Amino acid sequence: MSEQFTHLDASGNPNMVDVGQKKVSRRSARAQSIVILDEKIMDLLEKDEISTKKGPVFQTAILAGIMAAKKTGELIPLCHPLGLDNCHIDIQVREDRAVIINCTATITAKTGVEMEALVGASLAALTIYDMCKAFSHNIVIQETKLMEKTGGKRDFKRAE
Repeated sequence: MSEQFTHLDASGNPNMVDVGQKKVSRRSARAQSIVILDEKIMDLLEKDEISTKKGPVFQTAILAGIMAAKKTGELIPLCHPLGLDNCHIDIQVREDRAVIINCTATITAKTGVEMEALVGASLAALTIYDMCKAFSHNIVIQETKLMEKTGGKRDFKRAE
């Protein structure tokens, strides 16, 4: 297998990957974003779901993440526009008080949904930031990463 950038043509110009010859298969991807919130915000969260003038923080972040995942092809220039079969976002607070966002996207198609999962997790994290910044700007979106994918040429799973 030769390693090369798939989004460049022979002349080095941007190129959308031709998926016409690929086989349709069930594909899934899960991405994770971790958000570290200020202690003041976490104290409010432990009492109850924070509700701001913009609405409940986690529920709004879930909706924003799903909406973003559905628009990935419009946001990232060379991504194929996809009609997702499903997109699910789960938000949990770990014992160390880190907010863990998992976005799982699935499709039956000729191309994968890693970018959709990454965009969904990222926008959910950004929405939490946006909604909580009135309490404190001491918020860090620590990382966003692909956790696993299935379908296509090869599967991938990152150790938890």
